[in-house]
Amino acid sequence: MSTEDKARVANIFDVARLAGVSHQTVSRVLNDLPNVRPATRVRVEDAIKQLRYRPSTAARSLVTRRSRTIGLITTGNPDYGPSSILLGFTEAARNARYLVSISSMLETDVASMRAAVELLLSQNVEAVVLIAAHRGALEAIQGIDLGVPLIAVESSGRSGFHSVSIDQFRGAYDATKHLIGLGHSTIAHLAGPEDSMDATERVRGWSAALSEHGLVAHEPLQGDWSPSSGFAAGLALAPHFTAVFSANDQMALGVMHALGTRGIAIPADVSIVGFDDIPEAEHFTPPLTTVRQDFAELGRTVMSTLLGLILDESLAEAAHPVPVLVPRESTAPPRA
Repeated sequence: MSTEDKARVANIFDVARLAGVSHQTVSRVLNDLPNVRPATRVRVEDAIKQLRYRPSTAARSLVTRRSRTIGLITTGNPDYGPSSILLGFTEAARNARYLVSISSMLETDVASMRAAVELLLSQNVEAVVLIAAHRGALEAIQGIDLGVPLIAVESSGRSGFHSVSIDQFRGAYDATKHLIGLGHSTIAHLAGPEDSMDATERVRGWSAALSEHGLVAHEPLQGDWSPSSGFAAGLALAPHFTAVFSANDQMALGVMHALGTRGIAIPADVSIVGFDDIPEAEHFTPPLTTVRQDFAELGRTVMSTLLGLILDESLAEAAHPVPVLVPRESTAPPRA
């Protein structure tokens, strides 16, 4: 990359990454604030010079004032998971005596994301939390100079962000292992949208569990999180599969409906596992075996990580709570 390119694209995240510090520490150096070790200040200043970083005047002025307000950006449709994360986080923030200013957006192009960020910064937020429903949200915010700490609730592990998420890979792995342990060897997967990071991690977990036991991971069926897409997948399910791992509970409901119309009994003919443990899952017919995500815990984890970034110059470790398998009556050993 040429010097001119560095000057054009460098942002506060690039400086923090090069210097090995948090975004907040870079902001402290830019504003000549105390509580920065001399050696750390030198590293940051060297990184600024090397990248020819030109900080945003607005962002620099904002970090000098305390507002006890956090900006929260949500993206995509208000599905159960993201909505529950939002509720869990706002409760944790309230318990920590912080206000939360929320900006919700369906489209996540760079212009829309920049407008949302500028609106939050105009309210003097101390940090920004992004609940990223898909990869486009991360790509849209990556080049924006916030000047305040950013935490993304996302499961891809992409570099350049402080990220917190429930371990989607482990949840899918455990769900598949449950079916394998019951004796199933042909396990289909109904995946979520291709641009969803959570869906991608659940595909990886399912595939890894099958591979570990020498079983074939057939091409996943494709859904969009909705029961109707699960119904379509259930109608298309090939007869040799004895089990289905669905990437969420709503699609599992659709699969169960479709199999019922085909005269296929659950779990006698086909076992089904979902993901999320929505409140209705235990009242499906039969009650659904699923993977429970503790969104309240995730909200507390995001808030505690965020407070660490606001109050401490050290880099926060990524946190990935493990979800819990909840066995119910929708799974059983396959027919002999």
